[in-house]
Amino acid sequence: MVAQFESYDANPAVFSGAQDSATLGAGYAEAMLEAKNADAAAKIAARKAARQEAQALYRDEVDLRARAALETSTPFVERLVHFWSNHFAISAEKPQVTLIAGAFEREAIRPHVLGRFEDMLLAAERHPAMLFYLDQVRSIGPNSRVANRAAKRSAKRQPGINENLAREIVELHTLGVRSGYSQADVTEFALALTGFSTGRTKGRGQPGAFTFRPGLHEPGQRTIMGKTYDQRGEKQALAVLGDLAAAEATATHIATKLARHFIADDPPAAVVTRLAEAFRRSKGNLVAVYRALLDSPEAWQSAAAKFKAPWEWTISALRGLSRSELGKPRLAQLLNQLGQPVWRPRSPAGYDDAAGSWAAPDALVRRVEAAQRLAAQVGDIDPRDLARKLFAGSLSDLTVAEIERAESRRTGIALLLVSPDFQRR
Repeated sequence: MVAQFESYDANPAVFSGAQDSATLGAGYAEAMLEAKNADAAAKIAARKAARQEAQALYRDEVDLRARAALETSTPFVERLVHFWSNHFAISAEKPQVTLIAGAFEREAIRPHVLGRFEDMLLAAERHPAMLFYLDQVRSIGPNSRVANRAAKRSAKRQPGINENLAREIVELHTLGVRSGYSQADVTEFALALTGFSTGRTKGRGQPGAFTFRPGLHEPGQRTIMGKTYDQRGEKQALAVLGDLAAAEATATHIATKLARHFIADDPPAAVVTRLAEAFRRSKGNLVAVYRALLDSPEAWQSAAAKFKAPWEWTISALRGLSRSELGKPRLAQLLNQLGQPVWRPRSPAGYDDAAGSWAAPDALVRRVEAAQRLAAQVGDIDPRDLARKLFAGSLSDLTVAEIERAESRRTGIALLLVSPDFQRR
């Protein structure tokens, strides 16, 4: 697995035709500007067309993500991409986010997965997908130039700050809950973040790219967790982010999540300590943390301790069946049915990484139905041969017995895909 660090391609050929967020965002902004100046019927039609285009692109992006996972020669690093994408979770519900969800993963996560945590943190928090998702584009300092102008003209809606991005950064992306920060710290951090935005159709910057807008920024120094930041403009928030990335609590939070994802729902304390120390010692060098993970004996226990989430199960099923073409249903539709739509968690916390979230009876029924559909699309494969190939040396007698009793090879394949052996990793 360590060799994969040298051969990983952050931008594989499968993404060669994908558009970046700046291009997509600019096109969306232009369409919305045209709709704004149109009559009522045309406005409704334009917005509907924009939503449909975003949904179509979203489905294509999900397929591209799956193809990258199926074709990769560095599957461990690809899994890390998915881990970090879920750590910096966005939800493709708003049209602007739907349009660039795939671009977010390509631009903010993939290039930094083997780099420094701080670099990934900055890329994720300044990406337009995150700024739109957490309403940062609406956050305006109460004493900023824009707010002062609004006050002078007695605007009905006075600008104000939005704390969503600040809260999720400290609670989810860096320090973790119950790590010593207060509500006052969140508010101060939100004030420091004002100005983090995107460009405008008319004016400074590109609509689909990060732009710091000084007119939105709250002037003055900020005090956050006992430290005073007197930097001006964008440098203020960048200084706070740098300190959060290097904090002891962040090291422990990241170590815990990595150990939970790769080893056990209740991660061993010794592994968490080991990973956190590697994080601190290397100043957030992620490869050093991954090496500490791979060097941990607990990571190589023979028993499969982790229950596969729907995405993991689907990709492993397709890979196990040697499927390079996704076929029908579209993968986005299949993952919706299995309860884990890509880039659409119910909260900024992302998808849970514990068995309890995925092993409920109704979820298993949907997985059985999906296994039957996948099995119906493969050729004449002997499920006994496939089982021995996939689980060489670890195939359980129970799975062998179930396959032997299958009324057909197709049914045997489906039973293999939903067997306890295949459900876990």
